[in-house]
Amino acid sequence: QAPFWAYILGALGLFIYQSLDAIDGKQARRTNSSSPLGELFDHGCDSISTVFVVLGSCIAIRLGTNPDWLFFCCFVGLFMFYSAHWQTYVSGILRFGKVDVTEAQIAITVLLLISAYGGTAIWDYKVPLVGLELKFFAVFGILCGIALSFFNYFRVIFGGGVGKNGSTIAVAQMTKSEICLQDTAFIGPGLLFLDQYFNSFIDEYIVLWIALFISLFDMLRYATGVCLQIAAHLHIHVFRISSHQAPEQVQNHND
Repeated sequence: QAPFWAYILGALGLFIYQSLDAIDGKQARRTNSSSPLGELFDHGCDSISTVFVVLGSCIAIRLGTNPDWLFFCCFVGLFMFYSAHWQTYVSGILRFGKVDVTEAQIAITVLLLISAYGGTAIWDYKVPLVGLELKFFAVFGILCGIALSFFNYFRVIFGGGVGKNGSTIAVAQMTKSEICLQDTAFIGPGLLFLDQYFNSFIDEYIVLWIALFISLFDMLRYATGVCLQIAAHLHIHVFRISSHQAPEQVQNHND
């Protein structure tokens, strides 16, 4: 159980993140600087924050006492993010429903504030008529929203579109390129799998730290390479609005 201020900071951070996530697109349009690179930054940050948001919300409602439900909710949250970009790649349009990401983030913010005010033990209260703990009602509400989103996503995915079903996610959604099966991102999970296969030949705690650093290095290497390639192709800077001049433009200007 985390201290109450951790849940307050989590709720505040999520609200600020959600606000900035919506504002950045307006700022890009206002400055006429919208680009696939900005979209990549947006969705790349979303992919990382999804892990912390889902895990934090599960901890806030004491779902850790039910490891199976904890894993299921975390997996479903990540798969929903994947499916959103999957349908975007297939259709070429990022669709949002009337009840979507923003509403889910607000609901999680409320959950964090409830845990901060009443303590996480409040979620262990059993509702008399049904005999279920209060936290499962929160899980049920989340799963209903996820089921609605999945219905909308897969209706588009299996309906066809401009892309190939199932081949890519966020980066490929913009570049229309496939993801190579031989990817260094599998090294970390591969180490964990082999360690389990050989009955924890190396201490699992040590292997987890090794996998963490390998995955972190691989993510930074990949993200840096992709961002620099896109910036060079579009003749723009990564962290500045002013743009480079394309080589042909420079040549025409000199002529």
